Amino acid sequence: MAIRSPIVSVLGHVDHGKSSILDSIRGTNIVSGEAGAITQAIGASVINIDTVKKRCGTLIDSLKMNITLPGLLFIDTPGHAAFTSLRKRGGSIADIAIVVIDINEGLKPQTIEAIEILRSSKTPFVIAANKIDLVSGYYKKNSNFLGSFNDQRDDVKQILETKLYELVGVLHNKFGLNAERYDRVDDYTKQVAIIPCSAKEQIGLEEILMVITGLAQKFLEQNLALNVMGSAKGIILEVKEDKGLGKTLDVILYDGSLKIGEQVVIGTMNEPVVAKIRALFMPEDLKDMRDKKSKFKSVKEVFAATGVKISSPDLNDNIVAGMPVLGIRDSSVDSVKETVMTQINEVTFDTDKDGVVVKADTLGSLEALLQLLKEKDISVRKASIGNINKKDILDAESNLEKNPLHSVVLGFNIKEESSTENVKIIVKDIIYSLIDDYELWVTEKKDVMEAEQLENLTRPSKIEVLNNCIFRQSNPCIAGIEVLGGVAKSGMKIMNQKGVRVGEIKTFQMDKKNVPSVETGLQVAAQMPGLTAGRQIIEGEIYYSDLNEEEFRKLKYLIKFLKPDEKGVLKEIISIKRESNPVWGV
Repeated sequence: MAIRSPIVSVLGHVDHGKSSILDSIRGTNIVSGEAGAITQAIGASVINIDTVKKRCGTLIDSLKMNITLPGLLFIDTPGHAAFTSLRKRGGSIADIAIVVIDINEGLKPQTIEAIEILRSSKTPFVIAANKIDLVSGYYKKNSNFLGSFNDQRDDVKQILETKLYELVGVLHNKFGLNAERYDRVDDYTKQVAIIPCSAKEQIGLEEILMVITGLAQKFLEQNLALNVMGSAKGIILEVKEDKGLGKTLDVILYDGSLKIGEQVVIGTMNEPVVAKIRALFMPEDLKDMRDKKSKFKSVKEVFAATGVKISSPDLNDNIVAGMPVLGIRDSSVDSVKETVMTQINEVTFDTDKDGVVVKADTLGSLEALLQLLKEKDISVRKASIGNINKKDILDAESNLEKNPLHSVVLGFNIKEESSTENVKIIVKDIIYSLIDDYELWVTEKKDVMEAEQLENLTRPSKIEVLNNCIFRQSNPCIAGIEVLGGVAKSGMKIMNQKGVRVGEIKTFQMDKKNVPSVETGLQVAAQMPGLTAGRQIIEGEIYYSDLNEEEFRKLKYLIKFLKPDEKGVLKEIISIKRESNPVWGV
């Protein structure tokens, strides 16, 4: 058994410095020109432990521990797409993470999402509080943060400390996290370390390397044990079309080893694929893989933890990022296939009898999304990988009658689709925003649904029979009325000011046309069958809609949808009713 390099993922909000942090960590070592200082892998950069020690200087000695790690493997494609793709059974493929936060801007949507994903997958992390160089008056005199900080003026120190503790406060209020500047942390198992830094000015990078190394060595050593000669275990980072090679897979290998000619089982959206390795490729030394001019070199064998490009004639279009890749060196093809299917089925399954439909671009993204939806108590009926199709919409539409709030498809990082008449479709590339938009839609939809309920109820209404406007005395009685308050609806029962029901207004007519309801201030002709003007209907008298107690209770529940004048009329009706029955509507 051996210890592999811990896999480090870098996350954070756009423009807060994720790429800059990685570039600074890698660039400093590349520029040094030392052979072997940094090894480029597909989608990853390995910094060997000697380089880490040299970069950190005496800081590494302050850890007071025997460092046995071979180095640190940084995932080169920072951000949520990479992190949520890179999942394996039991959590994230990343052993530890760095959350980059612009200390001047604080938490942003992607920052919040990153921390929620890390917590849900129980991945330990530190916070790089970047861009301290933008604090007014700050200047670089030392690449070590503490040395640099001590050189600043007192007022600059105070500004930085204030920003730091504002960040500490927000992390506590938002997540309940106990965070502190790394040199003040008493217990790394209970506190999140914040490392102030500047990627641009190369301040605090050695502290980041030192803290990551120390945490991995002290708390993750058992997780990093691997059988170097064991079967390969990896996750697809990207599926590509490479000139001269055809379809290839960029894979992060986190356990075991892989040789040319070996067979692997690859998860797909259908049945697992058995593929024979035709070729393995690594980048040329010290080349940045994001440079399109970079060339590859063929290798015969690779060992975890690293990134590697796999070429095989057996790859197909059903293979997507986030799928597992398992070697079959120590097992039968059927048993490895079963293992792969188990890993995939743990995510792509119907979770509840009722709930929303969820789609995502990769297996890992889907897993992260499902976890966060679960924490928000949002039930999921069906979850799968890929763009939204007709079946997804039909599945969502089948929820309409039972629960309209579940007639929804939520899509993460996939092709956008338009909502239909019966199905709401929400697609976002930030999980946090996706859930926020769904919750906002639910709130708005509930209001619409409740407002629709109001339409089926008798509304509070106060009317006056106008003088000299009796058009027909009886059979039916037709009289001119004015609505003094509320909304008068056809078919409503009316009572006099003593609370005695006198009859019903069957229809209203305005400008010789029948209208279903009449708003405050309007005058119309009201048809009242069974009533006689001069007996039950008196000119100049006031009448109210005659609500029963059940209608009142429903109106009380929907009171936020009533207009101010309706609320006023409702109070008058309650007062009239309680003259004869003090507990009416209670």
